[in-house]
Amino acid sequence: MGRRIVDMDRLMQDLVLIEDSESKKKIAKKILDTAYKRGIYPASINEFYDARGRGEFGGFCVPAINLRTLTYDLAKAIFRVAKRNNSGAFILEIAKSEIGYTDQPPMEYVAMCLAAAIKEDYQGPVFIQGDHFQVSEKRYKENPEKEMDVLKTIIQEAVDAGFYNIDIDSSTLVDLSKTKIKKQQELNFGVCADLTEFIRRIQPRGIEISVGGEIGEVGKQNSTPEELKAYMEGYRSSLRKNYKGISKISVQTGTSHGGVVLPDGQIAEVKLDFETLRGLSKLAREEFGLAGAVQHGASTLPSEAFHKFTETETAEVHLATEFQNMVYESSAFPGELKTKMYDWLKQNCANEKKEGQTEEQFIYKTRKKAFGPFKKDIIRLPQDARDEIAKTIEVKFDFLFKQLNMIDKKALVDQHVTLKRVIKRKKSAPEEVVRDTEGDD
Repeated sequence: MGRRIVDMDRLMQDLVLIEDSESKKKIAKKILDTAYKRGIYPASINEFYDARGRGEFGGFCVPAINLRTLTYDLAKAIFRVAKRNNSGAFILEIAKSEIGYTDQPPMEYVAMCLAAAIKEDYQGPVFIQGDHFQVSEKRYKENPEKEMDVLKTIIQEAVDAGFYNIDIDSSTLVDLSKTKIKKQQELNFGVCADLTEFIRRIQPRGIEISVGGEIGEVGKQNSTPEELKAYMEGYRSSLRKNYKGISKISVQTGTSHGGVVLPDGQIAEVKLDFETLRGLSKLAREEFGLAGAVQHGASTLPSEAFHKFTETETAEVHLATEFQNMVYESSAFPGELKTKMYDWLKQNCANEKKEGQTEEQFIYKTRKKAFGPFKKDIIRLPQDARDEIAKTIEVKFDFLFKQLNMIDKKALVDQHVTLKRVIKRKKSAPEEVVRDTEGDD
């Protein structure tokens, strides 16, 4: 008996345009059920990273791609690239802040990613990640318990939706005024250990969520081996016994989110310290059994730099802003809509304009925040316009997968990642998983 055809394009329109939350939940559930039947599983990359931490393989870097807009269309492009290159190991992610300003709650984001996989007839694990689930230093100092509750609430929502990979960013709490490195990192590793324990308590039975930590806030000074050691030793001693720890560690080596914007709106050339990245990745693997170091804020690097992530055995690289830029700058993106979005920014984000900042710098830094208010306008763009934008960005995705040596890794992923179907239970009972390596028609 053949598969019943489900119109994913229509479901995506409905998911975004319908306001009623219960209707959204029904659409998301329909997509998830269809995904399982097609052999598509929200999954944790933890087992794969554990194997890399044991030195079983290397020579490539996993791309983690933030989708701020046109999520369904761009996710389809990623799955096409993954199929062509037989990749397997790649991550679709969204940061805590992006969930807010792009108006993409976890349930909606997961549904769009899975719908894209269904549409492109992809099969296997889909790694969906909560990026930069970040602690606010200001709010933490004012009321630590309240800020932790905020983080735990969004983590719970994300895990319930199918985010089985969570990056905790408590590096905002590093206190460089302290003289001893361990004291500098103390709040950082302590909070990360607390949130790791929370994740372990709520994760579906049978799934070990991949958790990431961070020692250096992006855009600040470069990380050092001494900081990594102090963080990991403190983190491990703070973590409850028999609880699985982090699988990777984010570090700072010279980048900043979105790049440094020049007065004319162009991006300044970034000088990334690849030797620091190489050393920290090696230390993370050999001494602490992690997959390696993670590099944030890399999408605006020069094209010729990306192969170096493979050479330095970087575990994972996060890519976001360049794809956003390509959407805005595409000839297929309507000029009238872009003007409306920029006018909205000038009215609603004026307080974010810094002294001495040109209008070009202001627009570049804030234009990501227009995606949420104009989400419905963007999803209503003609299909041919969305296809043209996605086609251009697909070329960039393909280039990055090749530069990161994400070629023919599917068998390796299948070997180390067990596909498990999560069975949703009532709130009073824990979620369970059923081991299932094939979709059932």
